[in-house]
Amino acid sequence: MSTPSPSPTRLVSLDALRGFDMFWILGADSLVVALGALSQSAPVRVVADQLEHKEWVGFAFYDLIFPLFVFIVGVSLVFSLTQLLARETRGTAVRRILRRAGLLFLLGIFYNGGLTHPWPDVRIAGVLQRIALAYAATALLFCFCKPRQLVVIAVALLLSYWGLMTFVPIRDVQLDRHSLVARWPDAPLTRRGVPDRSRVEALYESTTARVVGRYDPGLNLADHLDFRFLPGALHDGYYDPEGLLSTLPAIATCLFGALAGLLLQRVDLSERQKVQRLIIAGVTALALGWLWHLQFPVVKKIWTSSYVLVAGGWSLLFLATFYYIVDVRRWRSWCQPFVWIGMNPITLYLTSSVFDFHAVAGRLVGGSVSAWFDGHVVAGFGGIVVTIVGLGLVFAFARFLYTRKIFLRV
Repeated sequence: MSTPSPSPTRLVSLDALRGFDMFWILGADSLVVALGALSQSAPVRVVADQLEHKEWVGFAFYDLIFPLFVFIVGVSLVFSLTQLLARETRGTAVRRILRRAGLLFLLGIFYNGGLTHPWPDVRIAGVLQRIALAYAATALLFCFCKPRQLVVIAVALLLSYWGLMTFVPIRDVQLDRHSLVARWPDAPLTRRGVPDRSRVEALYESTTARVVGRYDPGLNLADHLDFRFLPGALHDGYYDPEGLLSTLPAIATCLFGALAGLLLQRVDLSERQKVQRLIIAGVTALALGWLWHLQFPVVKKIWTSSYVLVAGGWSLLFLATFYYIVDVRRWRSWCQPFVWIGMNPITLYLTSSVFDFHAVAGRLVGGSVSAWFDGHVVAGFGGIVVTIVGLGLVFAFARFLYTRKIFLRV
């Protein structure tokens, strides 16, 4: 860990966008849920629906939060590695990349609970682990490849993943929790809510029928590879949303961010031209993604190639908007709280696991205080107060780190 001061030349818009993204992860969604409990009006329901992940196929705003962060990692590494490569050797850069990725991967295991449970109930896959792998692959490619080569690699990853998911035969057995429980309704369940693995393995091995081009929960190549080869506890019982094969398109998401970063670095383009190109790229990606969705559906849990394009399109549009407002027009006072969060995203993410801001807020203004608001203002208002206090604690801690120039980097 180090505590560097922020560079005066860094893109404030990128810090603000990163903080905006983390804002939802750290509890802003709870505010909308609390509002939903207070009001059942159509606008509130629409917003609340956007802050719920799609169960499988489709795309909501909340399905953008994770890939947007991976995209931002790609943008950021362009600026940090460009400076590093100008000062140090490529070997130094590679060592730093591998060290950071390794530490982030270990922090992800810690966030998942670490060694709270005995093996094999330790979850190896996870959000931070996916970020670590996507960062490592993209950063190494950036060190050794030219921009056009990065474009080719990103496209190749999406096409290869589509080809594997579409044309490789898999056993005609569905490994999702609901299907397995329905098959054996009286079987005892594990801590993950699924039948015993030996029973499922026997079913899997005895299935001889093969199918291709399936993208259903537990019935697709990515989920089957997780079942066979991903060790440890899996988030969805016998497969994981941050599993093995779906790491490939996640790397493409990070590469899209790196390409956007290279665009922002160009000195032969004006700021407005950069914004225009980001918008054009974003709209194009959205159009291609939804067109591809007709055959290869947009599914976050297996990070389909169409999902990468849709999420990448929105990420480009958000980057263009923040860049134009914050760095081109220099309207910055409104986004300062987001900058506080954006300068320490991993620190705040880990802290929220150990020190639950919402739970602390409940200790401060929950119970009788919350009940008083429910009784004297309107039913459900107490939950809003608790959520607002929790978000206030997040901003206060982020500001504390920022004002003391504590910027923890892995």
